[in-house]
Amino acid sequence: QVQLVESGGGLVQAGGSLRLSCAASGRTDSLLIMAWFRQAPGKEREFVARTPWRDAVIYYADSVKGRFTVSRDNVKNTVYLQMNSLKPEDTAVYYCAAWAVGRSGFDNWGQGTQVTVSS
Repeated sequence: QVQLVESGGGLVQAGGSLRLSCAASGRTDSLLIMAWFRQAPGKEREFVARTPWRDAVIYYADSVKGRFTVSRDNVKNTVYLQMNSLKPEDTAVYYCAAWAVGRSGFDNWGQGTQVTVSS
């Protein structure tokens, strides 16, 4: 089992930046893919970005491509989401998720961190 703890959310004006962190603990040796999702009020959870734990191919949702950057620190077992040029429509609870060896999808989730972008 992998435990995930997000941090770094907050209130920012449109055009501003935030960096989210997701610290993993537990069976980190089993990690395959780490990802960020978000859920806005009244909407379904949506994919934001994903990075393999030991590879370099990163995927982004079209809505954040060119503005958000995923990075990881395998020594600190931490994944980051750098968010630039934030827009009010980026307002959501952001969740970190992990896909581990032997699992069929993202079944380890953090508690979420609120990001609010004011216009």
